Amino acid sequence: MRRLDSDASDFESALAALEVPMDSGDSDVISTVAAIIADVEHRGESALLEYTKRFDQLDVSELSELEVSREDRDRALFELPGEQRDALSQAAQRIETFHRNQLGEDWSYEDGLGNRLGQRLTPLQRVGVYVPGGKASYPSSVLMNAVPARVAGVAEIVMVAPTPGGYRNPLVLAAAALAGVDRMFCVGGAQAVAALALGTTGIPRVDKIVGPGNRFVAEAKRQVFGRVGIDMIAGPSEILIIADGSADPQWMAMDLFSQAEHDESAQALMLCPDEAYIAAVDAAVERLLPDMERSEIIQASLGKRGALIKTRDLAHAAAISNSLAPEHLELAVADPEALLPLIDAAGAIFMGVYSCEALGDYCAGPNHVLPTSGTARFFSPLGVYDFQKRSSIIHCSAEGAVPLARIAQVLAEGESLTAHARSAAMRIPS
Repeated sequence: MRRLDSDASDFESALAALEVPMDSGDSDVISTVAAIIADVEHRGESALLEYTKRFDQLDVSELSELEVSREDRDRALFELPGEQRDALSQAAQRIETFHRNQLGEDWSYEDGLGNRLGQRLTPLQRVGVYVPGGKASYPSSVLMNAVPARVAGVAEIVMVAPTPGGYRNPLVLAAAALAGVDRMFCVGGAQAVAALALGTTGIPRVDKIVGPGNRFVAEAKRQVFGRVGIDMIAGPSEILIIADGSADPQWMAMDLFSQAEHDESAQALMLCPDEAYIAAVDAAVERLLPDMERSEIIQASLGKRGALIKTRDLAHAAAISNSLAPEHLELAVADPEALLPLIDAAGAIFMGVYSCEALGDYCAGPNHVLPTSGTARFFSPLGVYDFQKRSSIIHCSAEGAVPLARIAQVLAEGESLTAHARSAAMRIPS
C-alpha cells in the first residue's frame, strides 16, 4: 500500500489526490437518465416494461408479472436455511431495537401570553426503497432502509429491486418479509426511480426514495429530488482506521479489505503514529491479499485510493480524520473513549478493536446508510427521523395574539409588506 507521512511537506497534496469529490455527474449519464425519466413520465408503464426488457432481459407484458406477492416473500423467508433465517431475523430485530430509540415526540409550551407553540411529528405516507440487484444482492440494505421506515410509522413501503434474467434472490425476498415491505416490484435502474417519483398505473407515487444504487440510480435520485424527497447521493464506500498498534495487524488489514472489496473506487486508510506497526499492517496486507475472493478489486482500490499514514500522535490522527469526515471510522485503540471527544465528523464510529465495521454493516443495530465523500460534516446516518415530517404548531389566544400582532405589524411595515401588516393589525382590538 501507499505510505504517507503527515509531517512531509507534500502531505496535504498527496492526501488530496486520494480524495474523490462528490460526483457532479457525467454528462452522458445525466442526459441518459433525463431521457429515461421523461419517457417514463410520458409513457408510463409501457416505457418501464421496455427498459426492464432492455436492461434486465425480462420480457413481460404487464407490470403485475413483476410484482412479488406477500405470499412469495413469506415463503422465501420460511424456506431459507435455518442458519440464514435466524441470522436475518436477529439482524432485523437489532436494527429495529436501535431505531426505536430514535422515535421523537410531539412537544409544546406556553409562552406566558396565553399562546401555545410546539411541534408535531407525523410519518411520511409512502416511501420507496431501492435495493441493488445487479452484480450482487443486498438483504442488509432491505433491512437498513425499510425497518426504520416501519418504525417511524410509514403507512406504505414500496420496494423496487432489479432481477436480471428473472432471478429473485431468496434472501432479499425474505428480508422484505421481515422488514414489513408492503409491495415489491422487480424493476431497477433510473426507470424504477422515475416510476417511484412520478407514479404509474401500477406503481404508486411515493413521498421519498431511499436506498443505494449505481451511478444511473444516483443520478436519477438527484434529478427527481424536489418532486420527492431522497435520502442522499452516496459516493464510494470509505473506511478510516485510527490505530495505536494494540490490535493484531491482520485484523487491520482485513478491516481495510472489508471496504476495498466493494469496488475499485472505495477508499481504505489507516492513521497511526507507530511506524513499525504500519510496516506490520502493510506486510499483512501483502500476505493476505492473494487469498481474497475479490483480490483484484481490493488491489485496485488500495492502489488507487488506499494509504497507510504515519501521524505525529493520535490527536493529530483525529484532526486528519475530521478533515476527511469518513463514512466509517474505526478507533482501533486501547482507550477509544479518550479519543472520541476529539472526533467531530464521521458517519459511524466503531469503538475499540472488537468493533469492526463489518458488524455495523449487518447486525450491530445502527444504520449502515451513511454519508460519504466528506458529507459527514453536515449529513447524518439514515434514521427514523428521515421518515418523519415536523410541523410547527402555533395556537394564539385572543389576548396572546395582541402583543405578537404589534411586533409583526412593525416588522411587516419595515419590509413594505402591507397586507402582512394589516393582517396582523386586525388582531389588535380597536
